[in-house]
Amino acid sequence: MSIFKNEKKESTPISSLGEFGLIDHLTKDIKRYHKSTQKGIGDDAAVLKFGDLCQVISTDLLIEGIHFDLTYAPLKHLGYKAVVVNLSDICAMNVLPSQITVSIAVSNRFPIEALEELYAGIKLACNYYKIDLIGGDTTSSLSGLMISVTALGFAKEEDVVYRSGANEKDLIVTSGDLGGAYLGLQILEREKAVFMENKDMQPELLGSEYILERQLKPEARKDIIKLFKKMKLKPTSMIDISDGLSSELMHLSKASKLGLMVHEEKIPVDPSVMTFAEKCNLNGVTCALNGGEDYELLFTIATKDYDKIKGNPNMTVIGYMVDENSGANLITHDRRSIPLTAQGWGS
Repeated sequence: MSIFKNEKKESTPISSLGEFGLIDHLTKDIKRYHKSTQKGIGDDAAVLKFGDLCQVISTDLLIEGIHFDLTYAPLKHLGYKAVVVNLSDICAMNVLPSQITVSIAVSNRFPIEALEELYAGIKLACNYYKIDLIGGDTTSSLSGLMISVTALGFAKEEDVVYRSGANEKDLIVTSGDLGGAYLGLQILEREKAVFMENKDMQPELLGSEYILERQLKPEARKDIIKLFKKMKLKPTSMIDISDGLSSELMHLSKASKLGLMVHEEKIPVDPSVMTFAEKCNLNGVTCALNGGEDYELLFTIATKDYDKIKGNPNMTVIGYMVDENSGANLITHDRRSIPLTAQGWGS
């Protein structure tokens, strides 16, 4: 006898809510039972408070065929990237990561040598970022490879930054440049399609090394967190850019209960990204807005702190926060105001 009641209810497609609407729907009734839970669902990482210190925790799951394609993703690069995407979430809380756990589910089509290659990338990331691999789990899978990484970090309570702290008139700033990872994916998908048609064809990747590296081997901006400390600068809010600039801007807007204005011409896009985007009949700024996987940091600062970042090549002011009723908008080159939209928000 089934423990579930067989009630005939009309099914609701997930697409009607979108990714973020689904998360809100599933987690809206979750209760907290411990005072140590400072921040739960709704930010880049959870925050647990123990005395004067906070522990920051984040988990991501990568699934073959959804998040990566082993046709063009080397296992060593995949292991490195699996760690980095989690470290980026910890950095987005203004915290330096310190430990990770790694769990994998793997099918019998993978020999030991393949898993050694995967872990070579994981170890490389641990060595580069000076973090400890402290545990995890390994199990079998009937459908390819799955990787789950949990990252941890520690900081004083007053140093932790959330998505929700922005104030009206705060400046919106991004690190690095955007759009390269998405364009790198388009190049890899193009070459895969050519290869599937003709196995003797050699990939045409010359000149796209930077773009491909942005997709296959991204980096967490731990250096920016260190720079904040050196500058004695604390952002008012922050998030990492994993789902595209537009999506992350909307997260900051929603969490801080504010609107925002972002100027199209201020969005940092590398010249090589612009060039390759044109060859692919794409717009470089559109790649930055809607692409994702750049793992740069998007943050807000008080206007009084502008002089601290002025002229810094690692940071670009792209807009400012406004009142909530104004909404989240993109100001185009011809001064038109367009409401921001993004994947995962609604159907």
